[in-house]
Amino acid sequence: MTDRAVGSERTMSSDEGGGVGAGLGADSAGRGLWVEEPARRRRMPDSVRTSAVRAVLIVSVTLTQATITFFLTLTGSWLALPMGLGAIAGTIVATWGVLDVLITRQTWNQRYGVLSEPSSTARGRRRAARRASRAAREAAAGRIPREDGPLAASGRYSTR
Repeated sequence: MTDRAVGSERTMSSDEGGGVGAGLGADSAGRGLWVEEPARRRRMPDSVRTSAVRAVLIVSVTLTQATITFFLTLTGSWLALPMGLGAIAGTIVATWGVLDVLITRQTWNQRYGVLSEPSSTARGRRRAARRASRAAREAAAGRIPREDGPLAASGRYSTR
């Protein structure tokens, strides 16, 4: 058995060195090759992403076509006129593509973008209304609300 075969069958520990994480200490020993990091932004909705990809493709083709038209114009080729007309049409289509992204994004936000979270002012008003209704129920039941006790000490069930 050669040294190469032996080395391929065993695993390399962090003490043996080598690789990208060599010499980083004990923290790198448990760290895997792929480390999942949280995204900086949320993922775009599928419809918006589809229109954005379409717009990028259209804009890139239009820019390529305009560049070729420019060089054909410099050389004096007869293809410069049809390519110029195509570049103008491509510019109109590319503008439509970019507007489609903006409109699709705005439509998605209006349909699905509303989060059902009360604002801080609404939360306070709802809390006050709950307290008032709880006090009314307890008064109707003849109970006296307790300000002390084990649950009030935790602060979770306080009536402030």
